[in-house]
Amino acid sequence: MDLYPAIDLRGGRCVRLFQGDYARETVYHDDPVAQARVFAAAGAGWLHVVDLDAARTGHPANRNAVARIASAVDVRVQTGGGVRDEAAADALFEAGAARVVLGTAALEQPALVARLAARYPVAVGLDARGRDVAVRGWVRSSGHDLLDVARGFEDQGVEALVVTEIGRDGTLEGPDVEGLAEVLDATSLDVIASGGVGSLDDLRTLAALRGRRGRALAGVIVGRALYEERFTVAEALATLAEAGGC
Repeated sequence: MDLYPAIDLRGGRCVRLFQGDYARETVYHDDPVAQARVFAAAGAGWLHVVDLDAARTGHPANRNAVARIASAVDVRVQTGGGVRDEAAADALFEAGAARVVLGTAALEQPALVARLAARYPVAVGLDARGRDVAVRGWVRSSGHDLLDVARGFEDQGVEALVVTEIGRDGTLEGPDVEGLAEVLDATSLDVIASGGVGSLDDLRTLAALRGRRGRALAGVIVGRALYEERFTVAEALATLAEAGGC
């Protein structure tokens, strides 16, 4: 089970939103490249980098920051936010991304996912309130059911689903274990959990989680808990390794 320290970009800075609310933003670092280096030096094998401005508007406001992060660290960068056409994906891979996440476009242009997945490593971001998948930077409801959407990408060539329970994101109150188990049961794709991790016990719970077919999570994204020093990257990696999840 891979650990993905999160770097959410807004206005060129590292921030975290509370439950996806752009009006409830906490700035953690003015220099995202320096933060990426800290995570990489601590042993992270992946970084999860999101352009929050682009997620809401579609305009790649932080693409240069993504490129600077990718060139500054020797770890894989998974990135998304506002990727709504092939040109945007091309630009991110040219910037050094190892995997690109499509969210809104995956719901509104599912054929785009298949085209990109035939050329690149692609993940689909499923950000939901309960079972209702949100789009446009979590601002709008898509009207689509989380499990139905997950099943729909089963044969599209994507590498993983990044599943976020918006109501848990940024809260430190624990992940949506039941919802994640339902997604594991609904698809054979790798599932990366996001939202709510606040303790090492939460990581142990996720590492132990199994669907009905015995499937485990492929990864977990952690943001606020790292920034607020609930635990370190090294402690998270050790916990996952001890739990047999890393």
